Amino acid sequence: MMSANNVTDKFLRYIALDTQSKEGQEQLPSTEKQRVLARLLCQELKEMGAKDVSVSGSCYVYGTIPSTTARTVPVLGFVAHMDTSPAASGEGVKARTVKGYDGKPICLNPERKIFLDPEMFPSLAKYVGQDLIVTDGTTLLGGDDKAGVAEIMAMAEYLLAHPEVPHGEIRIGFTPDEEVGRGADDFDVGQFGADVAYTVDGGALGELEYENFNAASGKVFVHGRGVHPGSAKNIMKNSLLVAMEFHDMLPKGQNPMYTEGYEGFFHLDNMEGDVVKTRMDYILRDHDRGKFEAKKRIFVQAAGFLNEKYGAGTVEAVVQDTYYNMKEKLASHMYLIDLAKEAMGRAGITPMEVPIRGGTDGARLSYMGLPCPNLCAGGENCHGIYEYISVQSMEKIVELLVGIAVGMESRGAE
Repeated sequence: MMSANNVTDKFLRYIALDTQSKEGQEQLPSTEKQRVLARLLCQELKEMGAKDVSVSGSCYVYGTIPSTTARTVPVLGFVAHMDTSPAASGEGVKARTVKGYDGKPICLNPERKIFLDPEMFPSLAKYVGQDLIVTDGTTLLGGDDKAGVAEIMAMAEYLLAHPEVPHGEIRIGFTPDEEVGRGADDFDVGQFGADVAYTVDGGALGELEYENFNAASGKVFVHGRGVHPGSAKNIMKNSLLVAMEFHDMLPKGQNPMYTEGYEGFFHLDNMEGDVVKTRMDYILRDHDRGKFEAKKRIFVQAAGFLNEKYGAGTVEAVVQDTYYNMKEKLASHMYLIDLAKEAMGRAGITPMEVPIRGGTDGARLSYMGLPCPNLCAGGENCHGIYEYISVQSMEKIVELLVGIAVGMESRGAE
């Protein structure tokens, strides 16, 4: 049995650094504090003996684990992101480990009476007897995706310390700003030099993902007309009410709170305004490309209808594609899924092929010419104060990554 090389120590060291990204920024990375972790990872990679280690001006970390085989093997990449979600604070994370979880509610914060309760989070039942790392209920934990970062680093440390283990060349990449949709913006696929790769950015142990949403952003600008309400008859045009009418025209059942699996949605993410002007920000999602295109048409047609009703220029609807379903690009590389499942089998992990109800750097990288399915990182309840992760899951994922590297070598050229 291989050692996980203190993956927990690495994880705790990385989550102590605040790397929260920020929406709506022009610069990359969106926050300078992400560079602190990037520099630390570069230093650690160099100290463990990795080659070609660098950090780019836009905060992408690259490194190489040299090949230990004479066989012709595809260059394999592993990718994870360094930033954490803007949805909850990542500053001053106070993590603790609950040894041998007993299945009962975990008190995260006695002063605020915050509990991680299995009645609210039934996933906890899977981890009875395991060691769980939790927050103090005031920040997220950072497992998305510092667990993936730690697991890749532990894999690298193990392989560099054991050159007798046969594997081809392995490339490592850590990205900024994945949580704000920009993780692949400046990723240099040519410099990375991998033939195929995996992102390590999924959820529970065993998750294996090669399908994700097609995604678009939708912005709606409603232009009203404001006058004194006492003399408003036939004159006022309340942009707030027109905005509500726009939203009411979208399919009621295609709301995130009513959907699961392969079901897509329209999600109103933000709304602000007054009588004169209102703005609404949406995200549109669907795994099926045809249904995705239909959602975009419905969105634009709703604006057109309201412009006919209230006058040209009342409603502006702007739709911009964000990323597409990587399944289209992985169809000819499904051996990567087989390779991962075989490695899971050897590690005693039950594979769970699930569609991603969101995005991943791997989706964009696949369309940039780097086929890149997604592997589990082990975290649960990401993006919030109830986030937790199993130590045993992280250790198993390190074993999985090593197993994939060894499995690729045994297959040789595909």
